Amino acid sequence: MAKNIFIYALSTCIHCKNTKNFLDKKNIEYDFVNVDKLTGDEKEKAVNEVKKHNPKVSFPTIVVNDGEKVIVGLKEDEILEACQK
Repeated sequence: MAKNIFIYALSTCIHCKNTKNFLDKKNIEYDFVNVDKLTGDEKEKAVNEVKKHNPKVSFPTIVVNDGEKVIVGLKEDEILEACQK
């Protein structure tokens, strides 16, 4: 079953880049937004979404299936497990 994976990232964050590279290498589809590239209401909305899943607002915040699973940081094993369930 395909998983809906969304990554809240920062354009300057090496862990965010590495997470996207990891998913690319594993041929796992995902959507993402670089929160630091947003402005105004869009940025505020994105930050509030991150806070719902990760109150510390750290990056990357990976949301699987609309919050069924949330992974903070590049945790390859957790990411693979969440994508396979």
